[in-house]
Amino acid sequence: MKSQQQNERYKRGLAALEALDAEAARRVIDGLQDISPDMARFMIEFGYGDVYSRPGLDPKSRQVATIAALTALGNARPQLKFHVGAALNVGLTPSEIIEVMYVTTVFAGFPCGLNGINAAREVFQTRGVSVGAATPYPSGPTSRSERGLKALNQTSKNAGERVVKGLSDIAPDMGNFIIDFSYGDIISRNILTPKHKEIAMIAVAAAKGTMEPQMKVHIHAALNVGCSKDEIVELMSHMAVYAGFPAGLNGLAAVREVFQERDKQDAKE
Repeated sequence: MKSQQQNERYKRGLAALEALDAEAARRVIDGLQDISPDMARFMIEFGYGDVYSRPGLDPKSRQVATIAALTALGNARPQLKFHVGAALNVGLTPSEIIEVMYVTTVFAGFPCGLNGINAAREVFQTRGVSVGAATPYPSGPTSRSERGLKALNQTSKNAGERVVKGLSDIAPDMGNFIIDFSYGDIISRNILTPKHKEIAMIAVAAAKGTMEPQMKVHIHAALNVGCSKDEIVELMSHMAVYAGFPAGLNGLAAVREVFQERDKQDAKE
C-alpha cells in the first residue's frame, strides 16, 4: 500500500475521503486489506481522486446526490450510513438529510424512503443529533393541489403539466397524485433549496436507470432553478461512481438531449 499511496491520484483521493470522515474512511480501507486491497485503491484513486475532488459540484450537492442515489438503490446501507455522516460533516442539517429521503420516496417508493430514514436514524443516534422542528411549507396556497400546481409551475413549467394532462385519458387520479402528493406534499416543502431538490431527483432517476422521461423533465427543472450545465454534467460523472458507468452514460445521453432542446429554444427567441 505504501507505494500506491505515493501517486497523486491516491493522495488527492485520500484527502477528499478523509475530509468527509477520517475515522470511518480508515475503517473502510482497513476492512478491505485482507480480501481486496485493490478495491480500496480503486475507490480512493478513482472515486475520490478522479471524481469527488473535482470542482464541478460543491460538497453539499455531492452528498445530496449520493444520499438520494444510495437511498433509491436500496442495497447499500453501509455506504448510505457513511454518507449520512459525511453530509453532517460538510454542513447539511439532519432535517435536510431526511428531506432528501422524502424527495427520493417520490421517485423510488416508500420502502426505499423508509429504509433510508432508518439508516439515518442510526447515524443521528450515534452522533447525538436530532431532526429539529420546522415549518416546511411556504406561505401562500394552503390546499395541497394549489400548492402542488404552484411548485410544478415554478420548476417544470409546461413540461410537468403535459405529463399530467397525458394521463387524463387513462388514469386521471395518477395526475392528481402527482400534483397533490409529489408536488403539494413533498416538492413544495422549503427545507431543501430548489437546486438541491432537483439534484436529488436527477440522481435518483439516473441511479434507478428506468426514468429517462422523468429525468429529462427534472434536468429542465434544474436549469430553471439555477443549476448550471456544468453542474448537471458533473452530476452524471458523480453517478458513475455510485450507480455505475451505465447510469452515468445513460444520464449524459438524456442531458445532451435536454441541452440541445434548450439551445434550439434559445435560438428561436
